[in-house]
Amino acid sequence: MPDDLINCGAPERRFYASPEIELRADDGDDAPQVLVGYAAMFNELSEDLGGFREQIAPGAFAKSLGGDVRALFNHDPNLVLGRTKSKTLSISEDQRGLRVEITLPNTSAARDLLENMRVGNVDQMSFGFRTIADEWNEVDGKLVRTLLEVRLLDVSPVTFPAYPQTEIAKRSMAEWNKVRAPDAPDYANELRLLDLLGS
Repeated sequence: MPDDLINCGAPERRFYASPEIELRADDGDDAPQVLVGYAAMFNELSEDLGGFREQIAPGAFAKSLGGDVRALFNHDPNLVLGRTKSKTLSISEDQRGLRVEITLPNTSAARDLLENMRVGNVDQMSFGFRTIADEWNEVDGKLVRTLLEVRLLDVSPVTFPAYPQTEIAKRSMAEWNKVRAPDAPDYANELRLLDLLGS
């Protein structure tokens, strides 16, 4: 595993309902199935992630587009569906977000996914990433984190459309709060000190 993946801490993941996820196939029973959809949408606020909401700036994935990214099911590295290096995964940014096309392999994991999609059990997508640059702002009294640049690790069809909080985001928010507003002086402690000095 590359050193930068070992030393960067745990990746963050964000999940999106993707009503436009679709399957395409050429004619013929042996033709590969292609999953097409969006793993992320630009300029859309997330649900509350534990004290803040999040959005993705256009261009946030630009530097990752030439990298080696995997398509997994539920972010499980044992359930590989595609890879940019092998040209079974194509990723691109358009005006809406991070568009993905996965040419599914003839594996049990892919066949199970196809059946679950066919009956409507799976219709969300997600992406795994590490933050390179973000920005924090207050908007209408709410804290908003904007992802400006991320290192994309994987894209995944997923079972649960959730927005799990991450320790990395919490640390980033704590750092922003330190810069935004210094701690208020502890007047009670100062009064106690004055009492001690006066006695």
